Amino acid sequence: MNTDSSRSASAASFAGPLAGVRVVDLSKILAGPYATMSLADLGAEVIKIEHPEGGDPTRAWGPPALGDDATYFHAANHGKKSVTIDLKSDEGQAHVHRMLADADVLVENFRPGSSLQRIFDYRELSEQYPQLVVLHISAFGDHGPMRDEPGYDMIAQAAGGLMSLTGEPGGTPMKAGFAMGDLGAGLFGVIGIVSALFERCRTGRGQYLTTSLYEGQLALHVNWATNYFADGRRPSAMGSGHPNLVPYQAYPAEDGYFVIAIGNDALWQRLCSTIGRDDLAQDERLTENRGRVVEREYVNAELSRTLGTRSVGHWCTLFSEKGIPASPIKHLDEVYNDPQTEALGMVQSVEHPTIGPMRQVAFPVNFNGVRPPVRSAPPVLGADTEAILGLRLPVTPASR
Repeated sequence: MNTDSSRSASAASFAGPLAGVRVVDLSKILAGPYATMSLADLGAEVIKIEHPEGGDPTRAWGPPALGDDATYFHAANHGKKSVTIDLKSDEGQAHVHRMLADADVLVENFRPGSSLQRIFDYRELSEQYPQLVVLHISAFGDHGPMRDEPGYDMIAQAAGGLMSLTGEPGGTPMKAGFAMGDLGAGLFGVIGIVSALFERCRTGRGQYLTTSLYEGQLALHVNWATNYFADGRRPSAMGSGHPNLVPYQAYPAEDGYFVIAIGNDALWQRLCSTIGRDDLAQDERLTENRGRVVEREYVNAELSRTLGTRSVGHWCTLFSEKGIPASPIKHLDEVYNDPQTEALGMVQSVEHPTIGPMRQVAFPVNFNGVRPPVRSAPPVLGADTEAILGLRLPVTPASR
């Protein structure tokens, strides 16, 4: 499978490891929808339940927009079916229960204590559908003084510490460029669902999973957390710098910035030799990383003085030849036109029923060399309501 055509053929026939798994998606915005889109990429059938009036709020989170919906909605909902249901109505709840009878997974992000969370209480659901895996995503988790607080991605980034670590030292707190609060919770949710489905193979029973934007942020602290646990000192923003490695950040060249990532002492020696700074290589204070961390300001000042004499292209080409990790800082237009992106097949085109061809970012894991295909475009609001409620799941006379 070395040609584009053979890879495309393999992807087209790729059912996915979750083929046969049915997911009822009651979530909205980003964390839940990103999780369920990932499940769809892995082969699951995902039925997205939306309110008849407007649907998922992100359909209106624009401009920009493609067709009737904002591009924000298109970003997290490909591969799904859309069914419009009023979850607060008796008829709507009856429809959902008919879906749950043969579903494997339910994903929701109802606000804790809300009427919908009470209506779809897991204790009752587990009695009716013991096979069901339920994922509940909240802002701050199911326990503690903030359990009932609402939250969006930026709230999680602020409350979870990420904004305190992002930006220049002493500058205005900055959120991360990506929605790391939502995306972190969504990805941990996927891990939980797949794990619960695996365990169900042994036990025959589903279970109730909870995660939150806040918990996901704490789990992603990694070395920042252990640094704090070790010395009790409050970490703060370091710009592009790394708390445990030097040099490992952006540096100014003659015509812009680029990054260098030196992860061991041998690379430090090679860097110094390559840029003609044997004096730094021979400085006993800087031979080991721990010394360079202590002398961070001196190292960065000296490197900046030398690197500022030539262009980004010059340094990145030279460092690539020498095996030194470095990269220009690319804008998204450059990323999506990069031969590396094309070679990996990370962008796929899918046909939208009203818009035409639409580009989507694909799932970032290959299975035996095959990348899961983007199976269908983000759905038009309610596009599958009649097919699912009227045919596969007929409405009973009592609920008409």
